[in-house]
Amino acid sequence: MTQPKNLHPDGFRPVRAADLVPATHSTHPPRILMLYGSLRPRSFSRLVTEEAARILTALGAEPRFFDPRGLPLPDATEADHPKVAELRDLVGWSEGMSWCSPERHGAMTGVIKTQLDWIPLSLGGVRPTQGKTLAVMQVCGGSQSFNTVNQLRILGRWMRMLTIPNQSSVAKAWDEFDDDDRMKPSPYYDRIVDVMEELVRFTVLTRDIRDHLVDRYSERVESHDALSQRVNQRQAV
Repeated sequence: MTQPKNLHPDGFRPVRAADLVPATHSTHPPRILMLYGSLRPRSFSRLVTEEAARILTALGAEPRFFDPRGLPLPDATEADHPKVAELRDLVGWSEGMSWCSPERHGAMTGVIKTQLDWIPLSLGGVRPTQGKTLAVMQVCGGSQSFNTVNQLRILGRWMRMLTIPNQSSVAKAWDEFDDDDRMKPSPYYDRIVDVMEELVRFTVLTRDIRDHLVDRYSERVESHDALSQRVNQRQAV
């Protein structure tokens, strides 16, 4: 078979199975950052996220929460704001994430979008979200909808995350919790268990090879050409 045309010889790498098998396997619990999208005292996106965290703990993962109260709007302050620094530290710590937002006017809330907008695509030469796993969930005040999880998937793709196939949308969320703010047994709860199981599995499978999974030919070529240009400039002096 003839070779593909126009390939950059220094950027092209055949895919080998050995590259996708980690030399060592991480043994610590999968690290999952939990983000939710409402500041209400009885926030159902927070309650769903808390239930998901309990499930993650039972599955052997380590969930951590970011409290969005006090987080400024993007561009309203510098990135050294304490809440921004806290969020970015948690993103760097995480190996996977769970995002849950209410649906408001057919879309995600500004609370969850503000959190995501403060997460940079690149930070100090490190891409904090690239190759990390993501689960998306939403809560609805009325009938079931999937507008918000669809939007969250778009954001996850843009941030180069590995968004798992499963997802959760809880209809009439106000009717799914008891007086102790614990979720009642239901198919909605069962689906959240499904989503968290899948998130942990994908995280364990990919966390040690995530750099290989999102390595891009176009970026290797760009880096090689930039390096070659700098070398040629030095030699010309």
